[in-house]
Amino acid sequence: MTDTRPKTLFLYVQNLLGIGHLRRAAAVAQAAVADGFEVHFVSGGMPVPHLDIGGAILHQLPPVRAVDSLFKVLADENGREIDDAWRAARRDTLLALFEEIRPDIVFTELFPFGRRQMRFELLPLLDRAKAADWQPKIVSSMRDILVTKPRPDRNREIVETVDRYYDMVLVHGDEAVISLADTFPMYDELTPPVRYTGYVLNPIDIVGNEAGDGTGEIVVSAGGGAVGGDIMRAVAQLRPALPFADRTWRFVTGPHMPDEAAREIETLAGPGVIVERSRPDLAAIISRAFLSISQAGYNTLAEVLTAGTASVVIPYEGGVETEQRVRADLLAKRGRLAVVPEDALTHDALAQAMQQAVAGREVGVSGIDLDGAAGTARILSQLLEPA
Repeated sequence: MTDTRPKTLFLYVQNLLGIGHLRRAAAVAQAAVADGFEVHFVSGGMPVPHLDIGGAILHQLPPVRAVDSLFKVLADENGREIDDAWRAARRDTLLALFEEIRPDIVFTELFPFGRRQMRFELLPLLDRAKAADWQPKIVSSMRDILVTKPRPDRNREIVETVDRYYDMVLVHGDEAVISLADTFPMYDELTPPVRYTGYVLNPIDIVGNEAGDGTGEIVVSAGGGAVGGDIMRAVAQLRPALPFADRTWRFVTGPHMPDEAAREIETLAGPGVIVERSRPDLAAIISRAFLSISQAGYNTLAEVLTAGTASVVIPYEGGVETEQRVRADLLAKRGRLAVVPEDALTHDALAQAMQQAVAGREVGVSGIDLDGAAGTARILSQLLEPA
């Protein structure tokens, strides 16, 4: 008897601080649905309004978040630090969901290259998937650049986990821009194949330059906003004396910026400046802008590259993060944007970067693979094809 059940993808994603991982996973979910998958989108972070996962089925686990940029302490939706009983209950919820869905592919976003805090539920999930009688494929995915691991034993742990459980590793980037080998020192010891998907964009984000909000503006944004307060405050204070001060300026703080910080930015920005908490169509606004000033997160830079918008980036370098600076510097070498280090954010440095970005602005994209959502779906379909 022929199995008429659709190919099924169990996509696990855990956002702890910002929304970048969630948005990237949502784009993959949309593309996989379009490719014929039944997608179960299993989200473990705080819910994000307006998240478009296409026709995927959302399964919201009891949410957890990091209390700060060090990621050492995790709290539930009420701000209470999670304990072993909470972990056990969520683990059991996740395992029951897996048994109910019986997916063809288990897809863990970032783990085991990150999200080590979630081993309490992900290692049992992987054990269950490995032992399942229907033999699902197991896939890990990650962004283009890994945060540097200071301890060699952690890299060894990653390799052992990948080799024990995984059938494939997907890198949501372009090997011509940066290879996983450049940021993961034990790359050569990975046994499963590593495939590059291209940079992942949400399809709705790729918008033309028709008139609308953002047209001719200076747009200042900070992704989800959880760690963007200091940079946005500094830009708001410097704005009156910066180039192009006579243009319309729009600050989009991000939905996760603390209320007090957002109010302070609104006060500093002054009259005539637009300050908004969140815009689901931020990518479209940036695509129409005269100039974008932002951090150097994965999603923001992919959108800027697609639109060809002149761009100044101020990479976030707080906490344990290193990836934004690495990504920004690599793309700056390609002439795609101007970089101002966070610790060098002065009037003169920002003014010079703004002039440089506008003078060198390009329209369209050259030589960088930005079709990563569809690329991911194609690779996952190929993984299920008979050998």
